[in-house]
Amino acid sequence: MFIGHFGAGFAGKKFSKAASLGTYFMAAQWIDLVWPILVLFGIEKVEIDPGISSVTPLNFTYYPFTHSLVGVLVWAILFGTIYYFIKKNYKTSIILGLLVVSHWFLDLLVHIPDLPIFSGEGLKVGLGLWNSFAATLIVEGLVFAFGLYLYLKSKKKKNKTGYYSLLGLVIFLVAIYISNLIGPPPESTEAIGIVGNAQWLIILWAYWININRGAND
Repeated sequence: MFIGHFGAGFAGKKFSKAASLGTYFMAAQWIDLVWPILVLFGIEKVEIDPGISSVTPLNFTYYPFTHSLVGVLVWAILFGTIYYFIKKNYKTSIILGLLVVSHWFLDLLVHIPDLPIFSGEGLKVGLGLWNSFAATLIVEGLVFAFGLYLYLKSKKKKNKTGYYSLLGLVIFLVAIYISNLIGPPPESTEAIGIVGNAQWLIILWAYWININRGAND
């Protein structure tokens, strides 16, 4: 799942306006922000295997530190705790922690059984929505659209820059998502790691949007 996670980030703003949209995006995408770094260092493994599913050619062979259920729970506690010590906002810390966890459960919907519970070995789960191109597109699109709807209901633009920066981000995310669905597979695992790290630019974009739609933190 890709844009669905950003839908979850958008939705976070509905439940607490205290944090920036960039912070909500960071929480919702946290394990996919850490994952490409670990891939580049060879700590976690992914293979390019066209045909492994109808949606993605990526075969996630080993990623217990970022995508095991236990690992995600640890990241969620760390993320929420660090935010609390910085901002002293208990409610928002809980929401951010839940957003970190939401990533695993949204992935559970789409992944083939490759998500570990405890470590890289043993039980792996996934409901396999990626085996249906159409179902994946519908479900992920609905999650993204609903999260964006909740965000728009909770925030009003501060200036025209706020409007156009948000519109640009939405168009960009949809374009990237479609290109990932219909484009050629990556050339190498190194390329996957490099492109994955570019997601930090989306986080910065969200912080900029937040400033122009009413700044918080």
